[in-house]
Amino acid sequence: MTRFDAVDPTARRKLYAEGIQAHRERGGGFVTFEVDEESLAAAEGLDPELGTPWIQFADGTINLDCTDAELEALKGLLSEYPVFKIDELNRPEETEGVNVRISAKADPNRIGQFLDTVFRRAYGLPEEFRVWVVDL
Repeated sequence: MTRFDAVDPTARRKLYAEGIQAHRERGGGFVTFEVDEESLAAAEGLDPELGTPWIQFADGTINLDCTDAELEALKGLLSEYPVFKIDELNRPEETEGVNVRISAKADPNRIGQFLDTVFRRAYGLPEEFRVWVVDL
């Protein structure tokens, strides 16, 4: 893997797929994709106090934190991606929001499409936003 960020949708989906493949080859704990902080200013309805959106992938599982509103949007997306299913919802008492674990039994390209859709539609990010591979 030679690049660690991408802005346009096609490049982002390729970045997700390459990050997942590199993660699998390295046998690491997880790969984390995080939105660039400058991209947050253009997001609709995203609360900056909740931090930067991120999504992790490991062992066929997608992990992310979201608000209740973002969770509802995420649930709506699952009808478009029937191979992805919510396995677990956790609501820690010490923080606001929900931690979601989704089974992702698909190839890296399909997972990449799903991740980009989650960032765009569940988190309300614009068409052009920068995402980074921050942990591999």
